[in-house]
Amino acid sequence: MSRTQEISLMGSALHLLHRAGQRADELFTATMGENELTPRQFAVLKAVATMENPSQTALVQYTGIDRSTIADIVRRLIKKGLLQRRRTSHDARMYAVKLTPAGREILEAAEPAAKTTEEQLLSVLPTQQRTAMLEALSTIVAKLEAPNGQPAPEPAATTKRRSARGRR
Repeated sequence: MSRTQEISLMGSALHLLHRAGQRADELFTATMGENELTPRQFAVLKAVATMENPSQTALVQYTGIDRSTIADIVRRLIKKGLLQRRRTSHDARMYAVKLTPAGREILEAAEPAAKTTEEQLLSVLPTQQRTAMLEALSTIVAKLEAPNGQPAPEPAATTKRRSARGRR
């Protein structure tokens, strides 16, 4: 790769977001331990914990993870005994998922690793830029996920649990 190509990549938002995401995944894995959860598995467990029996479609909407990847992650988490899946009462073709006791336990154990990863990521920025960074990323996600630049709605089929319920 020539120096000109390297410089243009370092000025590319697409490339830099990808690289930052890679570093974040590496930090999480190093903090969590390779045999525990991946960052995507953590995101799915966290989403399930904050939603009332979400369908896989609701998880796609909530997490932004594509449908086939969500299906694979859910399948792996079921195999590990961290999620349960059952048909929804309102549509027998859809599945709803919920945390198992083991899933809740590993999620609670993973929370410190996620917090440490966030702190490590943001610690490389001056204090005054940290909030701006999170706001900028939130704006990018909200504007690009929503039609006509309107904020993306929360999944309609789910209700967020309150923190007291979510910590059982």
